[in-house]
Parts: sequence; C-alpha cells; structure tokens
Amino acid sequence: MKKDFYVRCLNIVTLCGVVAASCGVAQTVDVVAHVEVTHQHRHERPMHASSADVVVWLTPLQKMQPLPEVHKQVYTLAQKNKQFSPHILVVPTGSNVDFPNLDPFFHNVFSLFDGKRFDLGLYEAHTRRVVQFDREGVSYIFCNIHPEMGAVVVSLSTPYYGVSTPDGVVVLHDVPPGSYRLNVWAENVGRDLLNTLSRTVEITERNNQLGTLELQTSGDIMNHHENKFGESYAPFSKDPY
Repeated sequence: MKKDFYVRCLNIVTLCGVVAASCGVAQTVDVVAHVEVTHQHRHERPMHASSADVVVWLTPLQKMQPLPEVHKQVYTLAQKNKQFSPHILVVPTGSNVDFPNLDPFFHNVFSLFDGKRFDLGLYEAHTRRVVQFDREGVSYIFCNIHPEMGAVVVSLSTPYYGVSTPDGVVVLHDVPPGSYRLNVWAENVGRDLLNTLSRTVEITERNNQLGTLELQTSGDIMNHHENKFGESYAPFSKDPY
C-alpha cells in the first residue's frame, strides 16, 4: 500500500516537472558576489575605499528565451545644486534618460568619451532634454559649465546585473541556470584590471556564488577631465552661476 502511495507521489512530481518545462517555467536563482575596493595614491599603501556602486552583470553565452521589452521606462538623471542625481545610473540598452535642469541657471550636459556620445547644448532652468542610450557601454556625463559635475550611465543588454552596497555585497536576482560571461565595472578602476575580472561562469542552483572581486582605483576621472572642446575649464574668480 505504501509502495503504491509513493509511486503515485513520484508520478505526480514528475508530471508537474514535465508540465512546468512545457510551459517554459525555468527555475531561477539569486547570484551573489562580494567586492573589495582599495585606493592607491602614489606611493602610499593601499587604503580601503567605498565598495558601493560597483556594477556586476552576467551576459548569457547560450540562446535564451526572448526577454520582454524593458526599455520603455524613462529614467532620470537630474541636475540639482550643481550635481547629477543619481551619480551612477544603470539602464537597459535602448532606454531613454531624461536630463531635467532643476537649478536656477544654465547647464550644458555632454558625453564625448566611451559609450553614448552627445552634447545637449545650453538649456535653461526648469527645462529638460532626453537622450536614448541605444548602445551598450559606459557613458561618462559632464557639464561644460560646471567642472565639478559628473555622473555615469551604464547601459546593459542583459537584465542580470546588480550594484554593490556600501559593504560590497552584490545580488543579481532571478538568473536562470546556464553559462554566462561575468563583467565588472567600477568608477576609477583601470580597464585592464576590469578585463582580468571578466570570465566565464556556470550558474546552477547550487553554484550561485561569484566569490570576492578585488578592485583597486587609479586616478579620478570625475575631478580631472576636460570640457567638451578638449580644453581645461576656464578658472572663474567668481562663480557666475
């Protein structure tokens, strides 16, 4: 009697698995990584820096089911008090990003480096411009009037990404098991070092840990950049804005 009961239970579980597979239901997992960021200044010993805002993403290496379009949402990178908010913005490739000027003076937002290149020109207080980030990449955003303003837009063609917390924890939610290319980006970390962290990983229900990713910053692009003409910012004896 017990044997028949267990056989029926096994048949039900097997049937449920077949039905789930036929309906395209895939088991997903949360993938976890930890980042440690240190800062090296000239010949001083490396010091621990903030481990926040490190972007980690997984690019599928195998063909997967088409994903729903997620770039219909409009994202916002506001200009307020001579700062961009947020400082780091991650968006799906193809997304529109709104650049509202919330200050009582002009701004001139531009990006002429890697990623999306654009120049929004001068626009006055309480007006806005919109840019479509139609290619994957990292875009450094500046203002041609205020050198202290800087932000980064990371546009990705995969939904499997996470951004680290101040204690260095990164969680990538709802990742289907499979083979992926691991990629990492962090502000002021050299491209060569970031490339060394890139590797192929196999994600399963039991293997969802990416380990510790060690990063070391070098330089400060946000505080040492030129204007949109490739020139140094003109010094002001008195800030006109």
